[in-house]
Amino acid sequence: MDSSAAANSPRVSSQSATAEVAGGIAIQYGGESLTLLPSHAVWWPARQTLFVADLHFGKEATFRAAAIPVPDQTAGILERLCGVLSVTGARQLIVLGDLIHARRGRCETTFRQVGDWRRESRADLDVLLVRGNHDIAAGDPPADWHIRSISEPFSLAPFALTHVPPAAGGGIGQPAVAGHLHPMVRLSGPARDSLRLPCFLLRAEVLVLPAFSGFVDGKVARIELGDRVFAVAGQRVVEVSPDMGGGRQRRRQA
Repeated sequence: MDSSAAANSPRVSSQSATAEVAGGIAIQYGGESLTLLPSHAVWWPARQTLFVADLHFGKEATFRAAAIPVPDQTAGILERLCGVLSVTGARQLIVLGDLIHARRGRCETTFRQVGDWRRESRADLDVLLVRGNHDIAAGDPPADWHIRSISEPFSLAPFALTHVPPAAGGGIGQPAVAGHLHPMVRLSGPARDSLRLPCFLLRAEVLVLPAFSGFVDGKVARIELGDRVFAVAGQRVVEVSPDMGGGRQRRRQA
């Protein structure tokens, strides 16, 4: 490993990793215990599996190809990923879609960074990609990333793993874990101030993860009756009630 690669390798302190797990919230879903983490990931301890969604590697390269100068985010994403994998001790990582942003983002620098991370940091990690809409357009990851790519929905009992959240009554027949929406929640205060935060959205039989990448557009979720919303507030995940949000609650259609 050369010095430049070593300088760019993700590192995480045990102190920051411990704080991250301490800020998570455990929920029961599909008869399993899951922990929603402030890193925007979901930890499934019974299977030693970590779920993330919407990493969008190469998005910055896509912008630069269009002559829009933006700094690269790849090292930061890998550092966060390395941190949460380290603290959980996960043996499997499942990416719920949109690993690579676009075909124009398939650049040598990004491919080398992620390939070096796989080779030098987590060569033993089993990584599975449930293809999302961006992956279908961009193509599967390079072979040296050692990632298995599959189409949605993928059944990993008791869950159906998807990128796009299935609609109510969509016929999957299993509680789903999904991404795609990049959900946000708007919290309003008494002084007419408001704050948008990424969130986990649990709606009926669908758990939607916030985007793992920070370089994406988030959308404020329209809260429906019966939804549970878990906001990511710095190093903590906090369940918020619908009346704390800035939008109206609507009744779910039968």
